Amino acid sequence: MNIFSRTVAAAAFALPSLALAAGEAADSPAPSGMAVGELFRLGGPLMYLIGALSVVGLALIVYYAAVLRAGTVAPDAQRLRLRELLRAGRAREARANCADRPTALGAVVAAGLDFATENPDASPEAIREVMESEGVRQAGRMQSLIHYLLDLSSVAPMVGLLGTVIGMLRAFNSVAFDMAKARPMELAGGVGQALITTIAGLCVAIPALIAWAVFRGRVVALVGRLETASAELAALLPRKEKPL
Repeated sequence: MNIFSRTVAAAAFALPSLALAAGEAADSPAPSGMAVGELFRLGGPLMYLIGALSVVGLALIVYYAAVLRAGTVAPDAQRLRLRELLRAGRAREARANCADRPTALGAVVAAGLDFATENPDASPEAIREVMESEGVRQAGRMQSLIHYLLDLSSVAPMVGLLGTVIGMLRAFNSVAFDMAKARPMELAGGVGQALITTIAGLCVAIPALIAWAVFRGRVVALVGRLETASAELAALLPRKEKPL
């Protein structure tokens, strides 16, 4: 009999006993909980990978919270200053302001100013198209940035599931090699240890997915804010401008 057949036979042999053991466990008092370190050790080597994914997820959340803000995308102070400078025809100072404050709004206005400088005869429609293209690029950058959280929320449970499958295979194989050792508690303990990785993977994936949904809504609001500010400033750009 090969290993696979012995594993299946052991599983079939153990299932009725597992059901009986589960019934007895329900009637008995619950055992005391394990420490986090003990659970981490029982989960196996894949727990280190899941732990690394949790650190990466936390770092991404902190980074996005700092970067995806109105003050770093389209701050009111910069918008008002650029509006003041463009109304006064001080394109050189407006371009310097965009360089000094590297925000998404500054990149959009800088693209329009550079195009107007390099093409003095450009129409307002052409300048507006250049700014819109840069705005789309900035919006796409923000949207693609938060997809790392979505990827992490997909990878973490898969790693946990892999740990569960490996743990269950080891538990059944340990029984399959010796039918005399097919004790229900030993088999149930191996399966329980294997499930730790799935729980850990879900504990990483669920917060990452929630954070992605929150930041997705924030990105949508920031893109709308950027579009409004860019359209306002695009109407103030000069039609013709001497080289800076």
